[in-house]
Amino acid sequence: MGKAKSKSGRTHSQRISVSDNLKRAAAERAAELVTDGMRLGLGTGSTAAHFVAALGERVRGGLKVVGVPTSEATRDQAQREGIPLSTLDETPDLDLTVDGADELDDDLRLIKGGGGALLREKIVASASQRMIVIADGSKHVARLGRFPLPIEVVPFGLTATERAIVRLLDSLSMSGELHLRHAPDGAAYVTDGGHFILDAHLERIDKPNVLASTLNNIPGVVEHGLFLGLATGAILATGDGLVELGQL
Repeated sequence: MGKAKSKSGRTHSQRISVSDNLKRAAAERAAELVTDGMRLGLGTGSTAAHFVAALGERVRGGLKVVGVPTSEATRDQAQREGIPLSTLDETPDLDLTVDGADELDDDLRLIKGGGGALLREKIVASASQRMIVIADGSKHVARLGRFPLPIEVVPFGLTATERAIVRLLDSLSMSGELHLRHAPDGAAYVTDGGHFILDAHLERIDKPNVLASTLNNIPGVVEHGLFLGLATGAILATGDGLVELGQL
C-alpha cells in the first residue's frame, strides 16, 4: 500500500517536515534578535527547542550570552549546545525570553503549558523586559480556549481544588471538563516543581483577564496557562512565510 496523502498531495510525514521547517525558520528569525551580552530566558517545547538549537549555533560562532532555562529538558538541550547557563536567582533581570505558545490571539494573549513547564515559563517571562513568541501559524486564533487551559495544582487536596475550580467556572458561566494530565506510563503527570496539571477543556474563553485573576484566588492552584500582558511580539510560521506581530 502507498502512503496516505492529504488533499494537497502531501503525506503525513511530509506535512510534519514542512511544519518543522517553518518552525525552524521562525526560531532562526528570533535568534537574529539576540545580541552580545544578552541575558535570555529559554523556553520549553518543540518550537522553543529550535530556538535553542539556533542560539547554540550562534554561541559556537562567538556570540556571548547567558541563558536561564524554563525546564530541565531545556537545560539539558542548552548544555549540549554549549550555551552558558545561569539561574533566575543568579540572573534575576533578563533582557529577552523566547518561547512557544499553544495559542495566541491578536492582543498577544497566550495559552501555554502544553509541555508542562508553565510555572517556570511564567516566572521567567515576568522577569524579562521582552518576550517573543515563536509558533506555528495555526496557533494564532481569534479567541482563546480551543486548546485546553493547563492549571497547575498541588497534589494535596486535589479533589477539593478541582471542585473549587469547577464552582468558579460555573460562576463565570463557562462549561467544560477538567482532566488530570497523565504521563505516558499512565501515572499522574508531575511537573518539574512536583505539581499536577488539570487541563480545562473550555472551548472558548471570553474574558481571559477575569478567569486569570479568579483562578489565582483558589487555594491549591499554583499557576495557570493564561499568559496575559507578557508577550511583546510574535513570529508565526505560516505557509506563506513568517508573520510578525507586535514589537520584536
